[in-house]
Amino acid sequence: MALHRSLVFALLAAAALLSGCVYRPDIQQGNLLSVKDIEQVQVGMTRSQVRFLLGTPMVSDPFAPHRWDYIYRMEYGRRNRSIDTAHFIVFFEGDKVARAEMVDATGPARPMSDDDKK
Repeated sequence: MALHRSLVFALLAAAALLSGCVYRPDIQQGNLLSVKDIEQVQVGMTRSQVRFLLGTPMVSDPFAPHRWDYIYRMEYGRRNRSIDTAHFIVFFEGDKVARAEMVDATGPARPMSDDDKK
């Protein structure tokens, strides 16, 4: 019985110590747009020009084809456990840009390196 208790205690101690060793990767989702690219979006551009400039939108709602949402979310794993978000919307009338709106411009907290941009 004493061996059983000491084994249980050792397992609990090992679990408590190893729980801090969990790897939490950075999770990046969506379209990371640079300010330079966003500023190039102008009223009157066609959908294909916007797609060429910004890429395919993260959310393309079939019930609202006049709106493209470019959403970005970065969740940092182990370092500071923070979340950065950005949300850019392009509104169309017909095939042309009617207006563009930056909803959330938190953006990445750390500067992007050349490896991140690839």
